[in-house]
Amino acid sequence: MPDTILAILEQRQGKLSRVSWETLAASQAICAETGWTLEAAVIGNSIGNLATEVAGKKVSKVYAVESSKLEPYTPDAFVAALKQVLQSKQPKLVLLPHTYQVRDFIPKLATAMKSTVISDCVGYKKDGDKLVFTRQMFQGKFSADVSFTCEAPWFVTFQNGAFRGDKLEAGTSAAPVETINVEVADDIVRTKPQEIFKEAKQAVDLTQAEIIVSVGRGIKEQKNIEIAKQLAEALGGELAASRPICDSGWLPMDRQVGSSGQTVAPKLYLALGISGAIQHVVGMKAARTIIAINKDSEAPIFEIADYAVVGNLFDIVPPLIEEIKKARG
Repeated sequence: MPDTILAILEQRQGKLSRVSWETLAASQAICAETGWTLEAAVIGNSIGNLATEVAGKKVSKVYAVESSKLEPYTPDAFVAALKQVLQSKQPKLVLLPHTYQVRDFIPKLATAMKSTVISDCVGYKKDGDKLVFTRQMFQGKFSADVSFTCEAPWFVTFQNGAFRGDKLEAGTSAAPVETINVEVADDIVRTKPQEIFKEAKQAVDLTQAEIIVSVGRGIKEQKNIEIAKQLAEALGGELAASRPICDSGWLPMDRQVGSSGQTVAPKLYLALGISGAIQHVVGMKAARTIIAINKDSEAPIFEIADYAVVGNLFDIVPPLIEEIKKARG
């Protein structure tokens, strides 16, 4: 029998995250190359509808891992539940999205399974019979190819934007769904979660944005950010910035993109007056299309841009806004 990949998908408040679909797309790609079987799992309480949603994709089987102690999330309960699933189903490779929640429990789970994790991967390749995973190091300055030498199960997390969720293949028919009611002992969970934290009104989740207009030091003054804001509004996108802008207090920290901010993968990323320091680039280079406007023709941002516009953003952006408004009626 072929080996099995188990994709563990993350859900929050009854909704699967975008990066979970990206992880499933990565799983499909690996299975297509290796010939392995793909299964998926959704973890929580009363999540049968989400498991059914996943069953519509190209997977062999979906597990709805259920327990009242899995909602709200705690690392102890998740590890106890997933350990039971992994011991029962014995997949060779376990793939997960590289989210804050996964980062919280995956070291404990891998240790409990006497295994290890290759985390925050941006790709993979098949080297003979061996799977090799690529992860960035030193804030994206280098990439390392890493493989497992331990016994399975192997754990891998994929970075947001590493794979495209819109490449996910649908199944020709719905996959079977198996409900697994796991036992989580009362004394296992050592923490009691409080109410879900809600960000202030101005906070934004840039990881979900399909269009982002981002500003750097080339904007010169705080009042000039209004130009970028107007462009973002015309496009129906979100406003973001590089670290110097947020450090200066010109935009709130939740708008920062980069190694110390958010990692984004929109369909369109417009970089206005951003030079392209590596700390910023690692947070946005997974964007599907990158347009950079900078008066410095040697700006590093042009090395990754799909479209490079050399010029003064104050001459380029205002007429661009007008043309967008005309096109949209």
